[in-house]
Amino acid sequence: MNIYFSGIGGVGIGPLAEIANDAGYNVVGSDLEESLMTSELRQKGIAVNIGQDGSFLQACHQDQPIDWFIYTSALPDNHPELSLARKLGIHTAKRDELLAYIINDKGLKLIAVAGTHGKTTTTGMLVWALKQLGVPISYSIGTTINYGPSGKFDTDSKYFVYECDEFDRNFLHFQPYLSLITAVDYDHPDTYPTEKSYLDAFRQFASQSDHVVAWDDQHEELFDNLPHTSLLSPLDINPKLQKIAGLHNRRNATIVQTALRLLGLIQNTDDILTGFPGTDRRNEKLADNLYSDYGHHPVEIAATLQLAREISDHVVLVYQPHQNIRQHEIRDQYTDQFELAEEVYWLPTYLSREDPKLPILKPEELIQNITNRSNVHIVDFNDELWNDVQRHRSQGKLVLCMGAGKIDSWLREQLAKN
Repeated sequence: MNIYFSGIGGVGIGPLAEIANDAGYNVVGSDLEESLMTSELRQKGIAVNIGQDGSFLQACHQDQPIDWFIYTSALPDNHPELSLARKLGIHTAKRDELLAYIINDKGLKLIAVAGTHGKTTTTGMLVWALKQLGVPISYSIGTTINYGPSGKFDTDSKYFVYECDEFDRNFLHFQPYLSLITAVDYDHPDTYPTEKSYLDAFRQFASQSDHVVAWDDQHEELFDNLPHTSLLSPLDINPKLQKIAGLHNRRNATIVQTALRLLGLIQNTDDILTGFPGTDRRNEKLADNLYSDYGHHPVEIAATLQLAREISDHVVLVYQPHQNIRQHEIRDQYTDQFELAEEVYWLPTYLSREDPKLPILKPEELIQNITNRSNVHIVDFNDELWNDVQRHRSQGKLVLCMGAGKIDSWLREQLAKN
């Protein structure tokens, strides 16, 4: 089967392309720009084209007819490649339809990691632990990691570990053997117009799972009357995991440890989990006193700053909000999450999948309710911001840069130049 991935450099599509390649399907794809993922894919011999005007898809289809065209929700309906694929009669689908097909085709049991926050770290931690225990595993993680590819299909595996995203109701396409739900806080207003619709989706996801592991302090009503549910209390956090930085990461490790026991892996996993090397873009150390993090929700900001303060007594935050449509929903939630930062540098919102009817909220409008507002500086990507970052680093302060947009690539570019 020949599969074309549009947006192959993305954190969701890229790992799936690796999995399909490992599973024996013929894989090609395109993206608008180079990334860590496109580099990783090329190293595996996968052809990646930079540019999406349709010419590469046309050439591939003429060479070997494409059977599936896989794309993301971010692709507009009139996108040149999507329009051409439909014209050519190619089966078009989003990533989860293909992944469900592969899992069923290969007879694997799905272990899904879902939740508003912590999905990537928890998925990575579970994959790490299974690897260390010598368990053959197939998996997909929404970022790059330093202990394997982002997506892998192992012919000897019994399980498939998947970072199961709720955006666009993707996770409702699956019936997992085991689901881990890390945290539930209202998000993705472009998919879920109300908090109730968001919570209802998580309840449906839990009801579709054979067994669920979750926290009893996270919307406990979600799991009322659902069989085969293991609810954890904060008191269940293993004291032996205190070496792991960040309370939220200790919770992630606890939920992974519980899952391993449910899978019959009763070995002592304390040392394995405390030795977890982390994943890229999750409190990733780029240089001395400089960290990058993907977080872009008030709860994630508070949790990551708490982690940073365990590392350093002096923390400076550079923050790029994500999506204007999301900012309209969470603007009133920006309050005391920033108090652990001595100074906050606030960037303009990264725009993606926007509603053109909504006015773009300015930084001045987003910081109105912040309790330490006097320490907030409105900035932009320029030399002055980089000089401030360098000044704080030279003073021995930890600089944490957070956001899901341009901020990480900008940081890496600055480091490469200096």
